[in-house]
Amino acid sequence: MQNQNIDALNDVTKTLIDSYKGYDKVCEIADDSFALRGKFQSLAAERSDLIKAFQDQVKAYGGEPETSGGSGGSLHRAWADFTSMFQNDQKAALEAVEDGEEHLAKSARSKLENDGLDMAARELLQRAEASACYGEAFADRAEDGVH
Repeated sequence: MQNQNIDALNDVTKTLIDSYKGYDKVCEIADDSFALRGKFQSLAAERSDLIKAFQDQVKAYGGEPETSGGSGGSLHRAWADFTSMFQNDQKAALEAVEDGEEHLAKSARSKLENDGLDMAARELLQRAEASACYGEAFADRAEDGVH
């Protein structure tokens, strides 16, 4: 049963890493006048904490934790789109954040459908899903405020 836990956590870890890299990149390219910069820094820190928790749990199971994102995945493309359009179109950038967060939430949710996962893995997946839902709602609210 441990393999199911390790596989599920490592799979979502890749998406968390992509998400962290996206938020971190936004913080790098955003100037101090960008009103949402502080929130993106906060979300990046939260993702970093989640990544560490996922990796620590995989180690506790005796597995090798994932340390790189899924660079071929759709979340990575969404973040690449986000960072390329960020400086010119905040609304489009926030839509890309929303898409990436939706992808993360779906990834965590799909892993939670596995009845063979133990409580520790399920709790981490629920945290990742909740974090993604929060990020998606934040992007949606922020997008409503951009004209």
